[in-house]
Amino acid sequence: MNSPESITSLPERPDDERRRRVVNYSIAMGIRVVCVILCVFVSGWWLVLPILGAVVLPYVAVVLANVHTRRTGTIDVPGQFALEPASSAHIPRAPDEAAR
Repeated sequence: MNSPESITSLPERPDDERRRRVVNYSIAMGIRVVCVILCVFVSGWWLVLPILGAVVLPYVAVVLANVHTRRTGTIDVPGQFALEPASSAHIPRAPDEAAR
């Protein structure tokens, strides 16, 4: 008999993960808007900082928003076999490819 699954070992719910990613992206884009506004008010060499922020932050925001959490462990479903997380699931090969 399997022991009950610990709540701390379960993967993050997809809705929660999506919400966290949207919040992180929104915060980064908010900082970018502040950088664009600062470009109007800052002069001299200090202007380089908000320009760099406005140019680099979209890339960083997209990369951070698309980072998936690492799902560890297996999920036991009563009456079925254990499911492995999608990131570590093994995709079986066709019989002719396995012989190569």
